[in-house]
Amino acid sequence: MRIVRSVAALREALAPARDEERSIGLVPTMGALHQGHLSLVRAARAACEVVVVSLFVNPAQFGPSEDLESYPRDAGRDAALAEREGADFLFGPTVEEVYPPGFATTVAVAGLTDVLCGDPGRRGAEHFAGVTTVVAKLLNMAQPTTVYFGQKDAQQAIVIRRLVRDLDYPVAVEVCPTVRDADGLALSSRNAYLSPAERERALGLSRALRAAEARVAAGTTDASAVLAAAHEQLGRAGIEPEYLELRSATDLSPVERVNGSTLLALAAHVGRARLIDNTILAGPRTKRIES
Repeated sequence: MRIVRSVAALREALAPARDEERSIGLVPTMGALHQGHLSLVRAARAACEVVVVSLFVNPAQFGPSEDLESYPRDAGRDAALAEREGADFLFGPTVEEVYPPGFATTVAVAGLTDVLCGDPGRRGAEHFAGVTTVVAKLLNMAQPTTVYFGQKDAQQAIVIRRLVRDLDYPVAVEVCPTVRDADGLALSSRNAYLSPAERERALGLSRALRAAEARVAAGTTDASAVLAAAHEQLGRAGIEPEYLELRSATDLSPVERVNGSTLLALAAHVGRARLIDNTILAGPRTKRIES
């Protein structure tokens, strides 16, 4: 695996593959790699001829009171893990390389970014403007054929799909399943902030999602009843959610009934860790009517 630090070096390294029309997979990360990230690298390795993992803690997506300075970092470990999974290139630019002096451009997606995590009372749409700006830059830098994201960041994935569609990027967006520990906790770099007791409480998030899934599987489609089942599990864990909402899994519009592809999205603080999780509720199956 080759480590490159500049945009010029990345483009030079990828030029032969691009000239030969070989497929290039890009896995954007902020480091602190765990099995969720590595599952994306494996998916890219299985489908693409060249795999690029980017490692960049993006300051533009952190708010003033968020954990930029304390965000977990271990570049040496990340490089070893990426290489072990078969990455061909690790792109690790500096902040100055991504945002050079005088940088004054923001790429923003309207509508999808002012709800859930983007609600003005939460992280705000500015968070997603930081995400979409850096992703737009990474797509231009690497010019991949496919870019990989995880379902755990469901709103981010929906926003990136819209970005790619609206700006006509010639890239496929692959969203891979959430990876969980054996006890159900969704993997996250911020899980490192949890004490043993807090980690046990954090299991309330996945239990809330499973309770909602069970309610839907039993035939319930009313949003308030599905949410009530999830709230009950959160209450048992002593967790007050930042949000727990049912929305369309395609455009994040609110829904009153589970019908088709419905996203149940959840965010909560456990200790100093802000955790997110979600599940897609497909709704009850339609019974076949015999003639």
